[in-house]
Amino acid sequence: MSTCSVSKGCFVFKPSPKKRRVSQKTVHFGERKDSGDTDLQFVTCQALWNQIKQELEQIQEDLNKQLLDNLESFLRRSHSEFQAKTTEWTYRMKSREIPTAALVLGVNVTDHDLTFRSISEVLQQNVTPYIALLEAKDCTGIKNLMQKLMGQLMNCYIDVDSLEDEDNVQVSHNRIRCSMTSLVNWYEGVTKKTSSETPSKKRTSSSRHWLSSPIVVIFKDMESFTTKVLQDFIVISSQHIHQLPLVLIFGIATSPMIIHSLLPHSVSSLLCIELFQSLSCKEHLSTVVDKLLLTTQFPFKLGEKVLQVLINIFLYHDFSVQNFIKGFQLCIVEHFYSQPLSILCCQMADVKTRVNSLSHEQCENVRRLPSFRRYVEGQVSENQIALLTADNYLKEVVQKLLEDLHVYHENYIPVLRCLHVLTSSLPKYPLGKQIRELHCMCLEDQVWETEEYESALQLARMLNKSDLVNVLQQCVEIFVSSAVKEFDQTVEKLKEFLTQFQKLEAEAFQERDVSVSSQKELQKKTDLYHLQKSLLELKESRRSKKLTKFEMLRFEVVDYIDGLVRSYLAPADHKTLHEVVYFNTPSVLREHLNAAPRIALHTALNNPHCYLKNEALKSGEGSISNKAPDICIVYKLHLECGRLINLVDWLEAFSTVVTAAEGPDAASSDQVDDIIHARFIRAVSELELLGFIKPSKQKTDHVARLTWGGC
Repeated sequence: MSTCSVSKGCFVFKPSPKKRRVSQKTVHFGERKDSGDTDLQFVTCQALWNQIKQELEQIQEDLNKQLLDNLESFLRRSHSEFQAKTTEWTYRMKSREIPTAALVLGVNVTDHDLTFRSISEVLQQNVTPYIALLEAKDCTGIKNLMQKLMGQLMNCYIDVDSLEDEDNVQVSHNRIRCSMTSLVNWYEGVTKKTSSETPSKKRTSSSRHWLSSPIVVIFKDMESFTTKVLQDFIVISSQHIHQLPLVLIFGIATSPMIIHSLLPHSVSSLLCIELFQSLSCKEHLSTVVDKLLLTTQFPFKLGEKVLQVLINIFLYHDFSVQNFIKGFQLCIVEHFYSQPLSILCCQMADVKTRVNSLSHEQCENVRRLPSFRRYVEGQVSENQIALLTADNYLKEVVQKLLEDLHVYHENYIPVLRCLHVLTSSLPKYPLGKQIRELHCMCLEDQVWETEEYESALQLARMLNKSDLVNVLQQCVEIFVSSAVKEFDQTVEKLKEFLTQFQKLEAEAFQERDVSVSSQKELQKKTDLYHLQKSLLELKESRRSKKLTKFEMLRFEVVDYIDGLVRSYLAPADHKTLHEVVYFNTPSVLREHLNAAPRIALHTALNNPHCYLKNEALKSGEGSISNKAPDICIVYKLHLECGRLINLVDWLEAFSTVVTAAEGPDAASSDQVDDIIHARFIRAVSELELLGFIKPSKQKTDHVARLTWGGC
């Protein structure tokens, strides 16, 4: 192949006609192996996610219930105070104060939208229909803020261009001027219309709104608002508070002190502030992990490495529970997409039907699983032959193994909770403070072989009686609530330990009385010989001191819990067919969640076939396909250049690649040149926008390259 040198470091290779004749019959959409049950996999995945989604909504509702109840009570109090105006003095003092709720939500800003959505829905249902949610990006000035506020309240078009004179109010069907006066007039008209209804009809209304409902303005991201906008709005609102029952809610991500940092005292004194604190994001995550992973309600589970990736992203990146849930959803989709046997990841009631419907190809997939191969190797030769050749026998074994896996989870969760109760009562938390940390350790390896577990047992053998009794009582509650028949004997044993501790307490009182009497007798012995003899006997008894009954019982309790751990907390990957319900491919998860924009951008521009899956875009190493998008052609050409790129030579190279496959039926050269020139300019502009090149001050007809090195 001949090489045409357009400029130094920039070469163009014309593709041969043979290479251009690429078959279009086969198109690969991924690395997935089709098992023939894609519809069933999709239905199973969708049903599972719908169940999880309902559970998540219930979790969110339960966690926000106290916060929402407190906010609702605050709004009703401030509303009643506005309506009552009990005394002239109280009215004068509060006539200019705006009721304000300072809502501290934490730094997990991505979760705030869901919280504000819940607040808005609850308040609209129970308190007032007049709610406006404002964001700093939409409120760069007081006029923009009033536009958004009135637009959301009135649900009409706001004429931004007619904001020069805010005192003139012109109301039409679709236009209204943005001013506090027009808002007051609109509110008075709405309340007059509402008050014209009969009282009985209003009380029986399902909306449960109060007469003269307050107007609630929510500032979703208060820290992002400019000081002038907040000051102007608060000052203007305070002047109309006797006409307008306005209530403000400040969404705060950092600290309530930000209010006093943004607002001077003359403005903040116009606010009657009450502080509200939402649940911390770590507690929220613990609840989500507890309800989604540490339960037998959902068959899908996360492997240790995948769970650790999600937790690390949460702790070291954004503290966002919603992003954790999105990662969890991604794991579900990837598991059902990449695992052909994911149709068996279903409720136990459907396992028998799914197993009996396995095809021969799916039975072969079962035989290829590493955990099943280990299981086969441990069987006698006759069973090995039957498992590898007879599909019906294999189905019977698979059903039993899946039932055993379900029983493993039923036993695993209560024992894990019991171990967490024990370790969380220890100082320094050797096995982690949160149960998710302990869960990761148990999934990773046999936890009883770790140094942390040994140190935890040593500390547990030094617990006092009250702490140990408290641990036993909580463990009894855990095992009783689990309703697993296998733990009936465990519950009886733990109750027996509690009874023995009670007996020891009664015996301790008697021993105390005996020791007091012996000390009195010792004091009576005034003879020096008998006194020395008694002291020597006491010293000898302390030297050869044996374990007390309490210490022996404490050792017995700790050893019993240790036995439960060794029996039921084996790692999940030691169980046969764990691949069916566990997703443990952290590399796929990191590829999706840990953003690498430069690598992704280079791959897309250098090899567009990777994303577009078009066989015509395949090209050899160092060659450029004329079927590729213009920006890809320009990008690959720019990789051949040095620090400065001559635009004329670059255009010539681009034109050569684009017109390489065109025949004699092409349009006139002038028209083609204009079209190619326009395409080239657009592609170069896109590269400049992406940050690969910039204009050069040294030469006007050159651009400077900004990126170097491979990805």
